Amino acid sequence: MTDTTSTPTPTLDLGPQAAVVARLAEAVTDAQLADPTPCPEYAVRNVLAHLAHLAGAFRDAGRKDLGVTTDTSPGSSLPELGPDWREELPKVLADMAEAWRGPAAWTGMTRAGGLDLPGEVAGLVVTDELVIHGWDLARATGRPYTPDPAALQVCHDFLEASADAPDRGEIFGPVIRVASDAPLLARAVGLSGRDPGWTRRS
Repeated sequence: MTDTTSTPTPTLDLGPQAAVVARLAEAVTDAQLADPTPCPEYAVRNVLAHLAHLAGAFRDAGRKDLGVTTDTSPGSSLPELGPDWREELPKVLADMAEAWRGPAAWTGMTRAGGLDLPGEVAGLVVTDELVIHGWDLARATGRPYTPDPAALQVCHDFLEASADAPDRGEIFGPVIRVASDAPLLARAVGLSGRDPGWTRRS
């Protein structure tokens, strides 16, 4: 008898969103590295460094290659850029996306940020990170931002599902409610605890 209650493990090609983030990073000038961002306590350089670190961690989480990169908490210290970040960031983003193209990355258990979690959840987390930090970077540098539509939908749904979680405050800021008919990106940004109206002059 077929189990009609089971659903296939969702997968998402992270490549398009990783490429969006890589293009935003490529456009950052040295003069912008110290500029503020919508991400509290992070300047542009810190957002870029965080993206590089999380891409390495989730690359290894997708491969189930657990170790230093997957065991380190993202809040353990303020992330700082290495001297070769312009060459290293696009490469690690591409490697991370490749690691999540196989269904095996989305199944079983893995680890990221020092936490053991199901592969499916880890995939949702990294999608959220790429979409929201991409927005952070775009807003901070005055660049237009069009995230990958599939990644944006996954990000929004993940954030919406966690909006009332009791431990939400450990990860996100308080939800900023926006109009129900606002663009999906604005709703996702508000669910992440950021003000969708943030500008470099905020």
